Amino acid sequence: MPDRDPHSARAEGREATIERVAIVGDGRVGRAVAAALTDAGIEVCGPLRRDASTHGEAVVLLAVPDAEIAAAAALVAPATLVGHFSGATTLEPLAEHDGFSIHPLTTITGAGAAFDGLPAAVAGSSDRALAAATALARAVGMRPFEVADDDRAAYHAAASIASNFLLTLESFAEDLAASAGVRRDAFATLVRATVDNWQRDGAAASLTGPIARGDEATVARQRAAVAERTPDRLGLFDALAAATRELAARPASRAGADETRSEVPS
Repeated sequence: MPDRDPHSARAEGREATIERVAIVGDGRVGRAVAAALTDAGIEVCGPLRRDASTHGEAVVLLAVPDAEIAAAAALVAPATLVGHFSGATTLEPLAEHDGFSIHPLTTITGAGAAFDGLPAAVAGSSDRALAAATALARAVGMRPFEVADDDRAAYHAAASIASNFLLTLESFAEDLAASAGVRRDAFATLVRATVDNWQRDGAAASLTGPIARGDEATVARQRAAVAERTPDRLGLFDALAAATRELAARPASRAGADETRSEVPS
């Protein structure tokens, strides 16, 4: 698939001025977005209950669970600019409206979220809708990039792999380390360095450890330890080892990958 410019060609050069929005959904996302938009100088009505009236509002943002987007959109007057915050959902549930979506690439907890500097996937059913999504994202400091509806599932799967699946792997590491009397925080610096290297150089150039250097004897000893101490994770270990061998066989994306590998603990 060809690389995309991080800024949408359709939205480029089009400035949308948004002074007021209504937010439907009084959960973590709704409250975090309301606070951020208010701080940015945009008047916010809400967060409102999902059955609240939004008639007369030019822009309505639906901060509701994915399965409830269509029902919430049906309560909004036709032709209104309506947006949602789902990463996996297309614009189809907003079909009766000028629809758009904004998906911040972050996790939002009960403590809120800091949006400044965050990448955000945007989409719009028209130039006007896309310009609105872009303007709202930029208003709170996010860096918008466009993801088409046909690519939405792949994009969201990538986000889940990068975030959710990473925690699954760290849980595996934590349980195995605990069997050796080692706390998880002992690995935190290694994890951060690995993520930093991946962000800078890509996966192939950042790979270290026994599989990267072809040390199958060490891998076999690791596998035996997993089989003994966390046998329910042996299948996961085998799948990860196989995938890592495939990664190690890829050409590194930059020169000096060998030097990079030698600098990181194995």
